[in-house]
Amino acid sequence: MTVKKIVLTVCSVASALVLTACGNGTQQADVQQVAATTAAPGTTTPPATTTTAAAPTTSDTSVTPSSSSSKTTTKKTTTTTTKAQAAGVPCAATVDACVDLSARKAWLLRDGEVVYGPVQIMPGMPNHPTPVGTFRVSSKVKDYHSREFDAPMPNSVFFQPGIAFHQGSLSKYSHGCIHLSTGASQKFFSTLSPGDTVQVVR
Repeated sequence: MTVKKIVLTVCSVASALVLTACGNGTQQADVQQVAATTAAPGTTTPPATTTTAAAPTTSDTSVTPSSSSSKTTTKKTTTTTTKAQAAGVPCAATVDACVDLSARKAWLLRDGEVVYGPVQIMPGMPNHPTPVGTFRVSSKVKDYHSREFDAPMPNSVFFQPGIAFHQGSLSKYSHGCIHLSTGASQKFFSTLSPGDTVQVVR
């Protein structure tokens, strides 16, 4: 073996040892191949092959979070308060005056509470009955005189054409009006106003 080949062999082995120390498995195989080739006499040493490992490709995927807007619906709860019917009063709690024809009684109410009554009444006679239903006070006349019957009707509070609360006899039937005592007629006249509700029940 010539000196030149010995030098080349030593250099190849040294390179192989350096690559082996770096821990590259592919280069280890190349070193073994170089060592085997240089060991055989009379053969030429191929140039050393350097394998470079490609760096792994990293893909940066950015995820944009989707923002979802949620609508909150608020339900409004409306509480309706129903007025309780006043004890012993056969009319709705929302009325201002109540008349019970069968019991011959009348009341004045405010906000479902009795403010006056019961007081005795005298309703219309059988052939001129007092109308039943819910009405509105239309007008008031302090010293009304009926031309139809040529009779005074003090403290008249009208809730139907020709039908009113007024001072009258508590022993004789009316022609459809509600007879009240003097004191009761004054109270009804001073308390009720046009637009107030009057309910008459049988």
